[in-house]
Amino acid sequence: MEKDTENMVLIFAGGVGQRMKSGTKPKQFLELYGKPIIIYTLEVFEKHPEIDGIVVVCVEGWQMYLEELIEKYGIRKVRAIVPGGKTGQESIRHGVYKIHELCSEDSFVLVHDGVRPLVEAEDISRNIQCAREHGNAVTVAPVVETVGTKGERENETSQIFDRSRCLLLRAPQTFRLGQLYDAHRKAEQAGENDYIDSACLMQHYGLQLFTVMGCMENIKITTPMDFYIFRALVDARENSQVFG
Repeated sequence: MEKDTENMVLIFAGGVGQRMKSGTKPKQFLELYGKPIIIYTLEVFEKHPEIDGIVVVCVEGWQMYLEELIEKYGIRKVRAIVPGGKTGQESIRHGVYKIHELCSEDSFVLVHDGVRPLVEAEDISRNIQCAREHGNAVTVAPVVETVGTKGERENETSQIFDRSRCLLLRAPQTFRLGQLYDAHRKAEQAGENDYIDSACLMQHYGLQLFTVMGCMENIKITTPMDFYIFRALVDARENSQVFG
């Protein structure tokens, strides 16, 4: 049976949030105004007209709870929920393999963090447009502070970079399914499981990456401070709609 070519989203929600200090609840399920972070994220992709389907990689043991949330909030584009792995890369691989079962290799996969709920529709549209033109797209943001590297001795700095040439690599990160699948297969066969994100993995296997500038608010909620910033930004968005 021939598979369809689609724009699929792979949501990585496999982390346990040790830096969040949230007790037993993974950070993606923490609530703001009664709604879990993962639902804020899913709703953006659910509403986007160019997104055909979603696969969520969920932390082990929380799949049923996520299914209940998806039903409660009327998220209709989720095709599958798969369990996470021991590392972020392994978790994403599980999701890529599931999408490979569902779609044509010519499909695009937008890899996104479940704890980046402030992604905007324009970020998604730019990713899809860039990927259609160049074969891939990585969302970036400008570096606004000076960046340096650690030296060999304690408290020593070895190099300071020209920040005008530096970028923060964020998400979504968009790739052809066939290329993403092949890269994960190669990494699995080589026993390589520690690439920090899909962009690092794909560059390692020779892909020239292309970037799209994303909104600055598209932060990853990793620490308690990130959560407070998230709340402030949600409040600011709500106030702008009310007061203009």
